[in-house]
Amino acid sequence: MELKDLVNKVNEYNAEEVDRVIKAYHYADALHGNQTRESGEKYITHPLNVAYILASELHVDGDTLCASLLHDTLEDTKATKEDIAHEFNPTVASLVDQVTKISQINFSTKEAQNLANIRKILMGIGVDPRGIMIKLGDRTHNMRTLGSKKKVEKRIENARETMDIYVPISRYLGLDCFKTELEDLSLQYLKPDSYKKISDQRAKIEAESQDLLNEMLFKIKRLLDDRGIPNELKVRIKNIYEIYKKIDSGENLYNIHNLLAIKVLVDEVNNCYSAFGIVHQAYNPIPNKFKDYICNPKTNMYRSLHTTVFGPGGRLVQAQIRTFEMEKINTIGLAAYWDAEKGNARNAMLADLKEKFQFFRSLKEIDEMFPDNHQFVTQVKNELFSERVYVNTLNGYVYELPKGSTIIDLAFRINPDLASTLVGAFVNDQLVPIDYILKCQDRVRLLMDDFSFGSHKDWFDKAYTSYAKRKILEFNSK
Repeated sequence: MELKDLVNKVNEYNAEEVDRVIKAYHYADALHGNQTRESGEKYITHPLNVAYILASELHVDGDTLCASLLHDTLEDTKATKEDIAHEFNPTVASLVDQVTKISQINFSTKEAQNLANIRKILMGIGVDPRGIMIKLGDRTHNMRTLGSKKKVEKRIENARETMDIYVPISRYLGLDCFKTELEDLSLQYLKPDSYKKISDQRAKIEAESQDLLNEMLFKIKRLLDDRGIPNELKVRIKNIYEIYKKIDSGENLYNIHNLLAIKVLVDEVNNCYSAFGIVHQAYNPIPNKFKDYICNPKTNMYRSLHTTVFGPGGRLVQAQIRTFEMEKINTIGLAAYWDAEKGNARNAMLADLKEKFQFFRSLKEIDEMFPDNHQFVTQVKNELFSERVYVNTLNGYVYELPKGSTIIDLAFRINPDLASTLVGAFVNDQLVPIDYILKCQDRVRLLMDDFSFGSHKDWFDKAYTSYAKRKILEFNSK
């Protein structure tokens, strides 16, 4: 990677920022001087790669590019925040400060420092979402070069932290471009034997399936073209970590229904449903393998139609049908605002985080309830970064909750003002108590009684989420 590579990439979408990016590179290079990485490379190669990742994957703005080039200067050089603000602007300085670790002199142990820094990274999302994207670019390059670390235990430690913290953040923000790579890179160090075995199997399946996938692409495209529907088709094969999870849960590799997928991209929502019919016209669908994430988007803004069909030779293939715009958002999430909103991207990101992302609201709840850093990080991992359950209600909505959530948590999630009248629920047509622990695909009908006494104190221990617990405390303090 050389400076010219970054310049060429920035020139493609934001040419007016090239001079400032070059200035930031030389400024960082001078500050890092003769510093080197464990690999022996000059240190500047790291921030240069981080900037290139962000430019190529997300088309980030000039301030973010400059901050990514300078992101280690406050931590590893004599530069100050005031210096950076003077040389560039206060926004760049603030972004660099946001991604800079808190000094260890403020803590008695390395663990305490690490917990405080995790909290700083997570809560910084609500200050400026661009900061977390710099951290994800930073973590991606560090994971790509993790093999240069001499201590095996450090590789494992970094891989585990990536899986525990950075993969879930990527998923919540809709940054699939980071999520899948970080998952696979982490698995490579956490489960090297499984990684190698599945990687080889995946490559074999990819080679074996090329002809049948090409046949499907040709047939579906011809049908779409005949209907005059603008389209683009792509092949997607499930990443190594996702395959590992399926096999680890007992599934047979060749029976994974979405192992092979064809992305069908069209111009507008109505044509998504037309394309859905065309796919079913061409290939027989599997019953009960249809999901409409256009009407019911996932919590990270993901939208698409999913259906699994029998392809040539009876091979299971998933069709993912969406618009071109949905594909962009599904891949880069919040970062899609850089192309759409230009200079107003940060404000648009913050507005959507606060209005549409349950993850962000839950994060704020946990921050308010747990002043201790250890408790905060533990709760975030348990409540936000753990396995999820998806439950259906009678109004057709699908609610995503952390595994371990009860009927109480669902009630407060649906309507906190009415949750205090909860007396029970029917789950899959069976009467259950309010402390029933929800499972994936449960069909839930809440039972309310306007004359009930409200949120009892013992509800606090039966609830799982911080939001429900806080609402129960508020009700009982009146």
